[in-house]
Amino acid sequence: MTKRLLGKTVFITGASGGLGEHIARLSAKNGANLILLARNRQKLEKLKEELETHFSVQVHIVEADVGNKEELAKALELVDKQTDRIDILVNNAGFGKFTSVMDTSLFDAENMFNVNVLGLIALTKWVLPKMTRQGKGHIINIASMAGKIATPKSAVYAATKSAVLAFSNSLRMEMKDAGIYVTTVNPGPMITNFFNVADESGNYLKNVGPWVLKPEYVAEKVVASMLTNKREINLPKLMEAGSRIYHLFPSIVERVGKKAFFKK
Repeated sequence: MTKRLLGKTVFITGASGGLGEHIARLSAKNGANLILLARNRQKLEKLKEELETHFSVQVHIVEADVGNKEELAKALELVDKQTDRIDILVNNAGFGKFTSVMDTSLFDAENMFNVNVLGLIALTKWVLPKMTRQGKGHIINIASMAGKIATPKSAVYAATKSAVLAFSNSLRMEMKDAGIYVTTVNPGPMITNFFNVADESGNYLKNVGPWVLKPEYVAEKVVASMLTNKREINLPKLMEAGSRIYHLFPSIVERVGKKAFFKK
């Protein structure tokens, strides 16, 4: 438990399930009021009822597709009417498809960039004036280890997450004197519905079993970092070490790790 979140307002996208849902639940447990955005209104309403009943916090829900500019704009207009203060924005919405470049349609590639990158940028641009006026705030962008170590059959997804990392690193420097923290979260494979879309075969999670993270664990790390000047959260630790080695010796890692990289 942390008193830092008591009475604060946390805005979470992709909040109807998986990591977003667990971040919402832990934030509420720590006394934060919530704005939850996702495409599935029924799941949002159920989560709202649970959190308001168990934790006596205020929960606003907004239905929208982060990758749809018109839907997102209308959703943010609604949020503006509900509250004029956002203390923490968690850009969690995202998806991927594990296919080779040749087999990836431009439609899927565009959608991945719309949700994972452009939607994230739009939400960040919307919240920055509010946080600047407040003199403080925290933007937490859920990226991925894929943004640090690109592997076969995830070229477009990895490209979107690399973009999130680069965007966040630049934003962090821009906002340093404004009292706004910027944190990137880079998890490896995690047990969520993400893989229902990313890997329809279901083989990937079986193949990387020892590396798979539980969303509850990642959510604990995210919530513990809220309103602290944490630069990155990289999980699991062994994969973080691998990413550091990769940046020093990419050719060697690609050669030695070839078999593991093709486990998708």
